[in-house]
Amino acid sequence: MADTDKSKTGMARILPILLIALVAVIGAFTLRDYLSFEALRENREALIAFRDANYVLTVVGFVLGYTVIVAFSLPGAAIATLTGGFLFNLFPGVFYNVTGATLGAVVIFLAARWGLGEALKARMEASEGMVARIKRGLDENQWSMLFFIRLVPAVPFFVANLIPAFLAVPLYRYVISTFLGILPGALVYTSVGAGLGEVFASGETPDLGIIFEPHILFPILGLCALSLLPVLIKAVTGKKDLLK
Repeated sequence: MADTDKSKTGMARILPILLIALVAVIGAFTLRDYLSFEALRENREALIAFRDANYVLTVVGFVLGYTVIVAFSLPGAAIATLTGGFLFNLFPGVFYNVTGATLGAVVIFLAARWGLGEALKARMEASEGMVARIKRGLDENQWSMLFFIRLVPAVPFFVANLIPAFLAVPLYRYVISTFLGILPGALVYTSVGAGLGEVFASGETPDLGIIFEPHILFPILGLCALSLLPVLIKAVTGKKDLLK
């Protein structure tokens, strides 16, 4: 009977992650045509008209929609960011984009924490040797590592949401580092979205690879290096202490 109860509890814990994965798979096949640049181009006039007539409702609906896209890893996050810039300009569009993305990331974080995070935390804390040293190092440099995985363009957003949950990062640190860490990239894509009027008029497609242009990528990489500076300082000072 106890084993049955434990099995039910285990299933209940992983249910949120399974639900997110199921919706993500379904959404990947069913929503691709609806959350696309072509769909935005075709409906741009209707979206602008609705925004002008119902601004507050548009903001709320947009942030909630962005939250759902991120929370369930649906296709179209980049298009949603462009839409935020297109509808609300760079400011406050970037704020709406980052808010929606952060709320969606929190949903994934809590689902992973509920399902697997606590079990992994307990196992890591009970471990010894190398695992214990890794856990201790991460605990000492959480802020730096959290900002680093958010700033590096090569780290998938979904992966950056799961890692902190598995490492028992406090929720407030996760929220702050997510909001501020994704801000540089969001500024870039929101600015592209804010200029979509001219892109639509010329019949072109926006360049989403702009974030890898040297004049944009290098400052972001500079922020990555800055985020790791406390880790390097601790490593150097730690070695000096060992030599004394």
